[in-house]
Amino acid sequence: VYLNGEFLPLEQARIPVMDRGFLFGDGVYEVIPVYDRAPFRLHEHLARLQHSLDGIQLANPHSAAEWQDLIEQIVAVTDWPDQGIYLQVTRGVGPREHAFPRDVQPTVFILPLELPAPSVAAVEQGVSAITAQDIRWLRCDLKVTSLLPNVLLRQESVAAGCAETLLLRDGQLLEGSASSVFIVLDGMLVAPPQSHLTLPGITYDVVLELARNIEMPHQIHPIA
Repeated sequence: VYLNGEFLPLEQARIPVMDRGFLFGDGVYEVIPVYDRAPFRLHEHLARLQHSLDGIQLANPHSAAEWQDLIEQIVAVTDWPDQGIYLQVTRGVGPREHAFPRDVQPTVFILPLELPAPSVAAVEQGVSAITAQDIRWLRCDLKVTSLLPNVLLRQESVAAGCAETLLLRDGQLLEGSASSVFIVLDGMLVAPPQSHLTLPGITYDVVLELARNIEMPHQIHPIA
């Protein structure tokens, strides 16, 4: 893993208990899929990271080139050609006060994760899902570390023996607790509109791009 300028084994990584990411969930994260050791849509993921940092008023600790170099170093030494690179940036260590502390250094953490392929059964037969009312806050376009509402919503699907919880707000389908959502109706691919109530999904954009490339009918429209 990488932590604040050092590459070290995960079991040696230590973060102070006064880190605001631990105390308040005051931080953001990004997950970049890597296929055959090549980061997928890296520019788009780093742009979304920047959007999240801007949204919580936290300066980016690295340039895009520096992030790319760190990611490439991590990817090169892991055992998996396919992996997910988890980036987390918190506001850093400070007193337990709600207001931003002055003159603190952000905490930067990078963790490689194995990226298993979906099972054959899931691809061929699909998976089950439940619906639930969206209990998250009003800035779901920010990929923040304070994910307790998502955790609780996802746990509802686990308790029901399902793979995902689809989120409804004011009668409209938005997304899953940890996924984007598309529906195919009579051959038409329908995508919910993106807003501050949904995460700007990289996969979301790729699916629409693929639909355009194969000339599949598609539209962005509220889904009731």
